[in-house]
Order: sequence, then C-alpha cells, then structure tokens
Amino acid sequence: MKIEQSCVNEMISSGSIRITEFDHDEIGDNHLFTSIETPMRKDAFALSDHEKKQRIAHYFSEIMHTLGLDLSDDSLRGTPERVAKMYIDEIFSGLDPKNKPKVALFDNKYKYKQMLVEKDITFYSNCEHHFVPIIGKAHLAYFSKGKVIGLSKLNRLVQYYAQRPQVQERLTVQIGEELKSCLGTEDVAVVIDAKHLCVSARGIKDNDSATVTSYYGGRFLNESTKREFLDYLKF
Repeated sequence: MKIEQSCVNEMISSGSIRITEFDHDEIGDNHLFTSIETPMRKDAFALSDHEKKQRIAHYFSEIMHTLGLDLSDDSLRGTPERVAKMYIDEIFSGLDPKNKPKVALFDNKYKYKQMLVEKDITFYSNCEHHFVPIIGKAHLAYFSKGKVIGLSKLNRLVQYYAQRPQVQERLTVQIGEELKSCLGTEDVAVVIDAKHLCVSARGIKDNDSATVTSYYGGRFLNESTKREFLDYLKF
C-alpha cells in the first residue's frame, strides 16, 4: 500500500484509516504511530527493575545464541547483563515515571518579556520500529507567563522523553505538551532535527538525510514570531 506520510497519521487519528491496514515494513518505514502517549501496558511496572534486568539478560542471551555467538567467550560472557542494565538504567529509563525530572520554576523577577531559547540540546533516543538509535538536537523556546524554568531542566525533560522507544513526531509533541503544562502557557515552541539509523544503517542506507519536526503553540503560531525563533536556529 502506498501512503502519503504528510497526512497518514492524521487519518489514523481520525479513524478514517486503520493502522492494521499497513504491513510491518510500511509501519516501520513511515513513522506511523497511534497515540501521543508512549504505548504502555497497564502492568508495565509490576516487575522490579532487578527482575526486568534478569529477564532481559535471559532473553538477550537467547538472541545471541540464535545468532550463533559463543557466550562462553570472555568478551561476550557479560553482554546480556550489560545490555539489560543499559536498557533499564539508561537508554529506556524514560519509560518509568519515577525517573521524570522534577521541574524547578522561578519567578520572573527580571520581568524578561522576550523569547527565551535553549538550542542545540543533544539527545539520543531509539526508533521504536527497529530499536536502533535516533541522534539529534532539540531546540526549545517560550515566553514567560510569570515563571521561568531552570535551564538544565529543559535538557533533562528532553532526555526523559528521548530515553524510551520513540517516534520523532511523538517525541516532539510530548516535549511541547510538557513545556506547556510546566510553564502554564501556550507560548512554547519545539524543533527537533535528527538522524535515524533505521534510515542510514539499514533500508535505504542514506547517511546524509535528516528529519525535522516542530511544535508551535500560542504566540509561536504568528509567522513573525516563528521566524524569529527559526532565525536563532539558522533554519
């Protein structure tokens, strides 16, 4: 089935087309997603982190065995445990709400009324369709409505939502919605510029292309305000 990426997610959301109408390759190569929320089971946290690591190590050792790797080799013996620890404590730690950063807000005592931009926030995520890295930069901006957010917390929010299996479009919206909620204002903007290893290391193997997604709310829907933001980013 041939699909137009510019409208397919909207069609899925509206119910005019179902995601089950696409095969696995089409879903993976076209960034289809069904919800702004990361798909999670209700019992996602029934197991402790320790129990999850044990299970992941067991099943990853099975994958390595199936690939024909010798798990008795000194270099490979600890790999299943290393992968399990990396999954839970690092690259997928954003799945667990207990790891969500606490956001410190401060009164805007300087009465700063202009656009505040935090750009070039480096992040590493993983494509939920192939579990290979997404590497990119996030650029955030907002107008204060009486409160400002600690700059490092902007970075931490990006990392929190990036550290889970992701689709870039969803990541962009999640960050934008979180900023609106934290700051109590619609006047936020997010631009993400990223490379996907599911494009560069497999499939079409295009190492030069990048994906740019954006989220604009409130005053950023005004073209001149949006242009000011993008000029800071040199887009």
